[in-house]
Order: sequence, then structure tokens, then C-alpha cells
Amino acid sequence: MYELRPEVPDDHWEVEALYDTCFAPGRTALSSYRLREGRDPVTGLSLVARDESGILGGAIRYWSVSVGGAAALLLGPVAVHPTRQGEGLGALLIASSLERAAPLGWTRVMLVGDAPYYGRYGFTRLDGVEMPPPTNPDRVLGRALLPGAWDRVRGAVHPG
Repeated sequence: MYELRPEVPDDHWEVEALYDTCFAPGRTALSSYRLREGRDPVTGLSLVARDESGILGGAIRYWSVSVGGAAALLLGPVAVHPTRQGEGLGALLIASSLERAAPLGWTRVMLVGDAPYYGRYGFTRLDGVEMPPPTNPDRVLGRALLPGAWDRVRGAVHPG
């Protein structure tokens, strides 16, 4: 059993250590990190999952971005500690955080990731949305939280 709660400043370094454990040391060199540098994650959507002993099992963060002038959320990173993988914790973090987004006023979410994995959460390829290079356009995915939210949204992604 996990308790999901919004990430707070006291969680920051523990979450960073989890990301370091789960991803390659060069994770901050990825193009999506240029959209995150020097900014705080979105309050209320960036979540941590702790077990009954308070041990961090997983985390997910969101960032505000602008796509061609339209506000959007950038999902990521999402990570589950290697000892907790296979328990459905990643799915819980993604589904729970997406459920919270629309009530907070967000209409669209994007990410850079694998279509087969994120497709089960309603993400599809975004044509015409340009992440900073080098990003494979086939990995730029989006999900409308309200019908039509991605219609006619095109252009470069910038910090929001």
C-alpha cells in the first residue's frame, strides 16, 4: 500500500536521488531538462509515493510549458525505485496525477517517451510540436484532457 501525496520542498533531494538511481547519470543533458532548468515543478501534480514506513517508492513531476503560445503540462520524469518495480506503482502515479490535472485547470499534457507504454494512458504522437533538439519527433506524445485541446496547437515548446 502506498500513500500518494503532492511533492513538497522537503522531498526535493530524496526525489532527485531516486531519479539518479533510475536514470543514467547524463539524464540532465536531455533536451526536456532544458525546459525544466531553474524552475519548480507544478504544485499539486508532482507526486511522491511512500510506503507504510515512509520510504519513497516512486515520484512523478510535471512542468508548465508553452506550445505555440498554448499552455500545456510536460510530464516527466516518472520513476519507481528498482526494488519496487513491477508492482504497478508507475501506473498509479501516472493515472492519479492525470486525474488531478483537469480539475486544476489544465487541458493538455505532453511528454517525450515510448508510444507503446504511454499509449495505454491515452497519449498519441503530436505532429507539429517541436521539442528542443535533439529529440526524436516520434517520441513527442500528447494527451488532451478536454476534447480537442490539442487541435491546431503547433510550434516550439518553451518553458511556460
